[in-house]
Amino acid sequence: METEAPSAREPLAEGQVIDGFRLEERTHRGGMATLWRVSRVNPSDTDAAMPLIMKVPRIKGGDDPTTIVGFEVEQMIMPALAGPHVPRFVANGDFTSRPYIVMERISGTSLKARLDAAPIPIEEVTEIGYKVATALHELHRQHVVHLDVKPSNIMFRADESGQPGEAVLIDFGLSRHDRLPDLLEEEFELPIGTAPYISPEQVQFIRNDPRSDLFALGVMLYHLTTGERPFGNPTSVSGLRQRLYRDPDPPRALRPECPPWLQEVILRCLEVDPSKRHQSAAQLAFDLHNPDQVVLTKRAQRRSRHNLWHSIKRWFASMGAETKFEASPTVQTARSPIVLVAVDVVSAEPRLLESIQSTVQRVMQTAPGSRLACLAVMKTNRIGMDELTEKDGSSRHVNMLVQLKHWARPVAAALAASKMQTKTSPQGQDTRLTFHVIEAPDPATAIIDYARRNQVDHIVMGARSNSVLRRYLGSVSAQVVAQADCTVTVVRAADAVQ
Repeated sequence: METEAPSAREPLAEGQVIDGFRLEERTHRGGMATLWRVSRVNPSDTDAAMPLIMKVPRIKGGDDPTTIVGFEVEQMIMPALAGPHVPRFVANGDFTSRPYIVMERISGTSLKARLDAAPIPIEEVTEIGYKVATALHELHRQHVVHLDVKPSNIMFRADESGQPGEAVLIDFGLSRHDRLPDLLEEEFELPIGTAPYISPEQVQFIRNDPRSDLFALGVMLYHLTTGERPFGNPTSVSGLRQRLYRDPDPPRALRPECPPWLQEVILRCLEVDPSKRHQSAAQLAFDLHNPDQVVLTKRAQRRSRHNLWHSIKRWFASMGAETKFEASPTVQTARSPIVLVAVDVVSAEPRLLESIQSTVQRVMQTAPGSRLACLAVMKTNRIGMDELTEKDGSSRHVNMLVQLKHWARPVAAALAASKMQTKTSPQGQDTRLTFHVIEAPDPATAIIDYARRNQVDHIVMGARSNSVLRRYLGSVSAQVVAQADCTVTVVRAADAVQ
């Protein structure tokens, strides 16, 4: 007997049905998400025979906002992907009801088991590297940089004999799509990734280069070959920055039977400067498949790290400097003008919210190529503990995100109905419309900093008509007008614009 669909805050259990998918078995429970084996309630659907998995984010009051934003990124990117090296996307659910992603369940094993057994035979290292590089090449051709390539995010489809076949990349919560908004870049300023595998340019928050994924693959090849991580597992930004100036021990110093050509390939992947790595995953796959064609340099013969003086020079060069490189032609980034609308979804009166909607629609009509970023600021205390949950136990951050999306529905409908819409997802959604909730003690400063960091061209925000509220909240718009580097439109409830 089927049970009713659970609400967003109700615990999930076997047998429950969510939007036509029955929960069969919980297969994994991690810190970020829970995975459920699911089946179609309606067996007549075309993908009824395909094994399915449902990914549900673990959202609780007070959780790290990157969990929420990362899941939104994955929901946005997965429908745009295709091919044998990514799971097939089936459906998703929004935070307004129950957030989830249903996708193809890969019948195979992850790379983590082989990494735990490292060092492994050289022939297997080469074969694994070739398969992963091939998968990365196909992903990069689809304008996506994964940015979290690690053993647990690499699966191998089981072939007819049950042996590992093609590599499949999973978990796109930290990824960057060249033709979709980069929510993580817009909302966070610290490096985001998995510490052992994050590239030097990611440490400096450069997220648009597919050669970052080749660095991560180089880390895995090093570990599979030697049984050691080249840069350890740092737990701080200063620890991450060490890879900007410290070399790892050459693989042949730890495993003498490692062939020179493989050391050449691995150390090339681990170069600090992306221009010194392979310039595409296809080139890396070719070297791994054709070792006799690898051109050997001094890298292949090294038996120790560079001397201390070399590291000191690189340390001085890395201090306060950003990596200088030309973006790979595989993924080209072209930022469109951005309109930012700052909305107080919690306490603004309905007439003001409606006036802001009307103003935003007019602004977007005059700038057809613009992106619209909808922003809400969750005010926090400067000193002391903040209450991050509502009385019912729900997350304040998620609730504000839901309210912001609800407010934007008329704007989204207007964009969809207009002829100016130029970029849509495979599901027909306007990809120029994004939503952001940030936590800060000073809303005005948060809005100004967000606008500067993201090169916003135009800010639209409301001003309070109530004199009591204006003394406190109206100063926010005054401060933004005085300090913002771009155009600011201030809207009042009477639809007067300053």
